[in-house]
Amino acid sequence: MKDLDSGLRRVVFLVAVANLAYFGVEFGVALAIGSASLLADSADFLEDASVNLLIFFAMAWSAKNRARVGMAMAFILMAPALAFLWTAWHEIMNPLPPAPFAMTLAGLGALVVNVSCAYILAAYRDHSGSLTRAAFLSARNDAFANVAIIAAGLGTAYLWYSAWPDLIVGFCIAYINLDAAKEVWEAAREEHDAVA
Repeated sequence: MKDLDSGLRRVVFLVAVANLAYFGVEFGVALAIGSASLLADSADFLEDASVNLLIFFAMAWSAKNRARVGMAMAFILMAPALAFLWTAWHEIMNPLPPAPFAMTLAGLGALVVNVSCAYILAAYRDHSGSLTRAAFLSARNDAFANVAIIAAGLGTAYLWYSAWPDLIVGFCIAYINLDAAKEVWEAAREEHDAVA
């Protein structure tokens, strides 16, 4: 069990560093090309880095405190959805499509990072309850979102030169994050009730 815990701590620290690094890349691209979905996804990378760093430190805490952290993480998981809604409002008011090639490349890079993180977290997804469930679900859901960003970039380039593919994908990302937040909250409440 101790080896499993130390392995998990190493993995979540590595995932946190990878997410923080790509947050900087994607946030810069999102601002440069005016993409709402990339901005929402970059906020998600920052949130993932925060979640994984929190897990890294929380592994040394009691089960009750870890359950409390799991409940707090449910609110953290909602942050990208709120960031997207703010960005979407501005894009709807000024509907300029983002640069599709840059959007597609940024989405592809994000996909590589998220699939790699989900792969290394998969071995631990049932260990330590809601904390690791939050990390795994976040990486897995982000990979799905990245496929949609790539599709929106290609769709904007070749099918429908409009801001709407970007906005539609952004709304989907926001929904996925809200659903993951609900799942983590429910798992954390069960853990909290079990140790209370």
